[in-house]
Amino acid sequence: MDPEAAKFIGAGLAAMGAGLAGIGVGYVFGSHLQGAFRNPDAEPRISGRLFLGFAVVEALGLIAAVVSLYLAFA
Repeated sequence: MDPEAAKFIGAGLAAMGAGLAGIGVGYVFGSHLQGAFRNPDAEPRISGRLFLGFAVVEALGLIAAVVSLYLAFA
């Protein structure tokens, strides 16, 4: 296999992580809504965890995007 082609295949695989971060964000917010609807009194306690989970998932997506751009253009 040509090294140039392998570089672009690796960049495409790394870019999948950035796309899959959207699924993770949806899962985080969906789980928060389920927990808030089941127990409305606990909503203030779990909202902090919501933003922590969102930040972690979004950071992983951004890292995957940066890695894919690095692989594609370096």
